[in-house]
Amino acid sequence: MGETEDMDKISETERKMYALICRSDGIKAREIAKAVQVETKDINRLLYGAPFIHELCYRDDQYRWHGLIRQMQPHAGLQDFCGYYGSVERFLSQPEEEWLEELKEGCRNIGRNLNDTRGLIHSFLDARSVMQGLFQDLNGLDFRSWEICFELRIRRARWIRIYADVLVITPDLVFSLEFKMKDRIDPEEELQAVKYAKYLDVIFGEDYEIIPALVLTRASDLYTWEELPGTTAQIPVCSGDMLFNLFDEYLGFLG
Repeated sequence: MGETEDMDKISETERKMYALICRSDGIKAREIAKAVQVETKDINRLLYGAPFIHELCYRDDQYRWHGLIRQMQPHAGLQDFCGYYGSVERFLSQPEEEWLEELKEGCRNIGRNLNDTRGLIHSFLDARSVMQGLFQDLNGLDFRSWEICFELRIRRARWIRIYADVLVITPDLVFSLEFKMKDRIDPEEELQAVKYAKYLDVIFGEDYEIIPALVLTRASDLYTWEELPGTTAQIPVCSGDMLFNLFDEYLGFLG
């Protein structure tokens, strides 16, 4: 059975159980069963077999369950799955070389392949430049405590696969940005940008809305919503210099 098929079977009960675990400081099975009204006979099957709980939660020696990534700001544990994780304030204050070395070290720690060094480092710096420019455009917003992640890789055993180039986490939104050093829209890359949105929705929980977008860093003056192939759903596609328009659409800072 493939990873996508497994992940597509997330039940509402699993989602509730996962959220309860990831918002607690440790919770026992009987407390979980009572809170989500799960039959006692089913609780162990879900705790040990449901993909998100099996892969991203653990039980301590006091029989309390914990999440590897907390569902509250700051999202403790998220740093263990990113090449780079920090507050926006910290990101903006770091010199490029220091930021890049931290990102590369983080990528090694999470198993991100750095073999294509020249092209990959170029793409890292390209994404950094766009994000630095974005926050200059957002000047006036209180974004210092927002979280920012580069190279998210949640890859646990065979069940969980969630990737993102850049995440920007506000108090109630998660922007999941797929970067391409191109100037033309590719429908396959649109699908790639939205592929993991519903799984990020589980990771961050009901208090957050996930906003996937495709960012074309070789384009300019581009901001549009494109219909995804084979669906009526749409995804925002923008150039790096117009990324602030996406944030304005959800945050309304331009008035």
